[in-house]
Amino acid sequence: MKIVEGTVVRAKAGRDENRLFAVTGITDSGYVYISDGDTRKLASPKKKNVKHLAVTKTVIELDGITDKRLKMNLRDLTVTENESEV
Repeated sequence: MKIVEGTVVRAKAGRDENRLFAVTGITDSGYVYISDGDTRKLASPKKKNVKHLAVTKTVIELDGITDKRLKMNLRDLTVTENESEV
């Protein structure tokens, strides 16, 4: 699946392992910028290698979104995913 801005991804490596993030920017060199609205704010996203991310099918609309709204959207996705795995 192609990564676009707003795609929800799960970190596979690093200190953020298994956390959900939204892609906020894409570079030409195989890196993306990710934010979660909590530890990584929209104003200071983390640069992450694409091969360290698991891409989901969910896309969040980022136009006009705040850190609080992004955090709530990702939290709701986490709860939904955990309920469906049980």
